[in-house]
Amino acid sequence: MRRTPIELAAVATAAVPGLTPTAVASAPDDPADFDSALLLDEEGKRWRVRAPKHPEASTRLETEFMILRAFAPAIRAELPFQVPHVAGQVRQGALSTFVYSNLAGTTRSIEELSTGNDTLAREIGTALAAVHDLPLSLVNNADLPSYTANEFRQRKLNELDQAATTGKIPPALLRRWEHALEDVTLWRFNPCVVHGDLHEDNLLVEGDSVTALTGWTDLRIGDPADDLAWLVASNEQGFVDSVLRHYKEARRETPDPHVLRRASLLAEFALAQYLVKALAASHTEMIAEAEQMLATLAEDIAVHGGQAISVEPLPAPATSVSAVPPVPSSSPQSEGTPQTASEGSDGTAPTSDMAPVTVPAVTVTPLPVAPVPAPDAQDQADTPKDADSTTNPLDSASTDTIAVVPAPKRETPEERNSRAE
Repeated sequence: MRRTPIELAAVATAAVPGLTPTAVASAPDDPADFDSALLLDEEGKRWRVRAPKHPEASTRLETEFMILRAFAPAIRAELPFQVPHVAGQVRQGALSTFVYSNLAGTTRSIEELSTGNDTLAREIGTALAAVHDLPLSLVNNADLPSYTANEFRQRKLNELDQAATTGKIPPALLRRWEHALEDVTLWRFNPCVVHGDLHEDNLLVEGDSVTALTGWTDLRIGDPADDLAWLVASNEQGFVDSVLRHYKEARRETPDPHVLRRASLLAEFALAQYLVKALAASHTEMIAEAEQMLATLAEDIAVHGGQAISVEPLPAPATSVSAVPPVPSSSPQSEGTPQTASEGSDGTAPTSDMAPVTVPAVTVTPLPVAPVPAPDAQDQADTPKDADSTTNPLDSASTDTIAVVPAPKRETPEERNSRAE
């Protein structure tokens, strides 16, 4: 059941004694998992309420509460942005609603962010680097998930198998993703602390500054590319290049040269994960939307070649022979060779030596076929065909660019209210 901002305000007063809301508004959030609202109290302070819609989402909020407590004052002081504080919580049955002291700044769309200046790009890159440079002990001491590079790759392979069982993923995408996941060269990276759910709705901005990061429910040790995948939704290549350049400059450890490829792969694969989630929820509109985005992505890659997400070139798909070359009438026919549809009942060839041969629909004994020369290795390479490709700032020897991948649609408050009614 969806809870309105007014209802969330009432819950907040129970969670934080003395809180008296004077204004309330909807807040952007993951609509399938949470109801969220922003409150303004009589002293002008702002608060945020997040209420889970199901037990799994409630567990995520409880995990975030534990994570935020692990951010000791010394760690918070070193970060170039603010981290939320939990002001109170209320448990209603199996679900826990949390109230946070709200942070300065507002969210912006990826389009708004990507049209910002280089100062904002530097702020975003620096914030990403600060997350990835957090001490590993922050995650280990909180008993949060930790994955080696190979473990992370295996998890993605398992998720790909799950997505394939839906029967709704275009075969070309399945083949493309499987090849990238099996390309071990791509997965040689040093795991670090990652936010795990980073996107524009968890980034608060004021002017040209990043003021805070929110949504710390999936903190873990894993692939830094996880936190870069959301940038692929930007249509501004210059913005992406600038963010990644500043990210590289701010990191204490030099990022691996293939982080951009993995970020593009994870951005594409997020559409399959969105489909699996929609099917699990039996959400008809989300299922249709996911299928459409997957079909669009497959078509774009087929036409334009797509971003090269693998280090090793993707082999050309095997092509089936749809017709058998005609046999000259002078060629002797071996004993026991079945007649073709173009032969007479006595086994003689038609008067024209090059008459077309019709292949039976079931089984045909192969006829002599001239050897076909193997395709040149360059023709097999799955390289981008976009003439506007630019240099990957993380790899001076690379010419990769980020392909734009449609992000799963996030509902606006007005759309959610309309659908609820």
